Amino acid sequence: MSKIAPNVAPIDQGAAPMIGLWRGDILESLHHGHAVVARDTGETIETWGRAEALIYPRSSCKMIQALPLLETGVGRDLTGAHLALACASHQGAALHVSRVGRWLADLGLGESDLRCGCQDPQDLPERDRLIRASESPCQLHNNCSGKHAGFLMLSQALKADADYVRPDHPVQQAVRKTFEEITQMRSPGCGIDGCAAPNVATELRALAQAAARFAGARESGDTRARAMLRLREAMIMHPELVAGETRACTDLMRAMAGTAAIKTGAEGVFVAILPKKRIGIALKIVDGAMRAADAAITALLIRHGGLDPDHPVVQTYLGPIRNRQGAVVGMTRRAKNFV
Repeated sequence: MSKIAPNVAPIDQGAAPMIGLWRGDILESLHHGHAVVARDTGETIETWGRAEALIYPRSSCKMIQALPLLETGVGRDLTGAHLALACASHQGAALHVSRVGRWLADLGLGESDLRCGCQDPQDLPERDRLIRASESPCQLHNNCSGKHAGFLMLSQALKADADYVRPDHPVQQAVRKTFEEITQMRSPGCGIDGCAAPNVATELRALAQAAARFAGARESGDTRARAMLRLREAMIMHPELVAGETRACTDLMRAMAGTAAIKTGAEGVFVAILPKKRIGIALKIVDGAMRAADAAITALLIRHGGLDPDHPVVQTYLGPIRNRQGAVVGMTRRAKNFV
């Protein structure tokens, strides 16, 4: 793990108020953050907070991490479902677990070859099934198991050793090189993600511009552009594989009916890819609250992505707060001067 310079500005420096939670007439909580909207030409359209805020993109960058799989030609025969899973932070539902399991089996590999660790499924039916069967969750339930299946496939093709999450492993070296090229920024270092894979630090502006490059990718482009196009379209075509039921990524992609690829990351990070407008969005909530990140990306998609403000999904993330009896007792709102 490479170390970040000690003089990096703290994440809360210059953060802008973004999402407030009101209970009655009182502002009960206020979440600050940073957000950047960029065009595929490299132009920054709008900024809230600091565009140069240094962050770990966490799982929001999985489409970048999957690029070497396609650029090398290793994944040329993969389906859209495979690619969506490679970009996924899934719920560990039966459809996720079974598809990743089949992918590994097709490679002559199994669950024990994964290095992502076991995780309780977020999908309630699968969680309940495990309890009834007195079974324990396995690595296939890990929300990153699809990404790791892609890493394994690339590692196998490179004839590299089994410890594919090691930062100096050929797979992770390829990922970092690609990440720095796509963001057009030399990273100051990396941390280790919850799934044990390295996560490369970058500025929020660079992440937004990388998302915009995915948005601008066309079939007429070079090998990289075509790889970005395949990954983007796989996410759009398979929103249920990218996350799962009740998750903002899946809900918002469905609501936008094929016009956006949206990906969350832990600790309040979100990325949106908007091909028709050729723009990318990246945001980071300072306190890491996902409720605020969900609300903020919803607001930004209304402003820039064409999400209908009257679509029912908006009320899920940016709307009334209800108590246990179902009564409206508060409201999640955009902060003043945010979008």
